[in-house]
Amino acid sequence: MRLDATDPPTSLKRAAVVVALAPDHETDATALLLTLRAAGLRSHGGQWALPGGRCDAGETPVEAALRELAEELGLSLAPDAVLGLLDDYPTRSGYLITPVIVWAANGRTLRPNPDEVASVHRIGLEAIMANDAFDFTAIPESRRRVIRFHAREGLIHAPTAALIYQFREVLAGRDTRVNELEQPVFAWK
Repeated sequence: MRLDATDPPTSLKRAAVVVALAPDHETDATALLLTLRAAGLRSHGGQWALPGGRCDAGETPVEAALRELAEELGLSLAPDAVLGLLDDYPTRSGYLITPVIVWAANGRTLRPNPDEVASVHRIGLEAIMANDAFDFTAIPESRRRVIRFHAREGLIHAPTAALIYQFREVLAGRDTRVNELEQPVFAWK
C-alpha cells in the first residue's frame, strides 16, 4: 500500500529505508544489511535499523534510499539496482517509511559512517525464513500487535522488524500487509 501524490496530505514526514541484499563475505549466500544506529544520534540512537532516513525536499523515496545507503554505508548504487518497493509503513514517531529493495552486488566492501552507524550486520535470508524468526506480543498502550524479529544479534522491533517480516512474506509468495503492526513504546519518540 503506497501513499502517492494524489492521496490527501498527511502530517507524516516522508522517509525511505533500504532492504539491501548483498553477498555474504564468507558464504556467498545472500544476506540483508542491518545496522545498529550510533548511540549519539538525535533520534533512535542505539536502535537496530535498515539504512535510510528522511526524504529531502523534492526527493523521491528511491532517491532518498540510495542517498542514505551511500551516506551511511559508503555503498553507491545506480537506480537500476532497485528490485522493488514494499508497503509504506507509518511510524509512531511521525514518519511514513517507504522500503526500497536493492541488489548490492558490490556490497562486500562497506565503509560505515561512524557518526551514523555503530555496526553493520549481515542477516542471512535463511534466518528471516525460520519458523521462529518472528513473534507477536501485546502492550497495554495499544490494541495492535507488536512484532519482534529474533535475530542472532538480539530482538529487533518494528518498524525494522515489520519491514523485514513483509520482505520475508514476499519471498514466500504471501501477500501480507504490515502497516497495522505496532512498535514498542520506546520507538514512539
